[in-house]
Amino acid sequence: MLAAYLVLVGWLVLRPVTAGWTYPANLTPFASVGQALAVGGLAGARQLAAGLLPLAPLGVLLPLAGGRLRTGWLPSFLHTSGGAALLATALEILKGWTPGHVLNVDNILLGTLGVAATHLAFVPTGRSVLRRRAAEAPAAAAAPRPSNAPTPGTAPALQPTTVPTPLGAAHRPVLRGHP
Repeated sequence: MLAAYLVLVGWLVLRPVTAGWTYPANLTPFASVGQALAVGGLAGARQLAAGLLPLAPLGVLLPLAGGRLRTGWLPSFLHTSGGAALLATALEILKGWTPGHVLNVDNILLGTLGVAATHLAFVPTGRSVLRRRAAEAPAAAAAPRPSNAPTPGTAPALQPTTVPTPLGAAHRPVLRGHP
């Protein structure tokens, strides 16, 4: 899922756009955020969402790719946010080389912020739920079963028993359930 998502984001961000003119590159942090807040309303919210949402799913997909269930929230948050910042920076630099796009440092900041917010909203809670389920699973598996009941998902075990034989003959083991 992570690889497919990265290919999709790369294609969406790096495809050429035809434009008659473009704004100059924005290297001042939060300059375009201030402009979006000055515009206000739906148009400003749309501009901010365009920076926050494209990379936001990485806040969940990057920890899932690691697959560690017993990781503290802070190291996971720092790894995910750092990886997202590196990826956002690489995408923004590559985007500056494609026709019709310009470099905007706010896209890096907003993308990283979107990933961090998504991670904090979903990953710690999801991991605690999964850890709780993992802890409850052995307790359910250790529940007492009748001795003759087969283990779920397996064939019934053959149990050695002794069968009485005629007088004078030795007892020999016989497998119950064996033809």
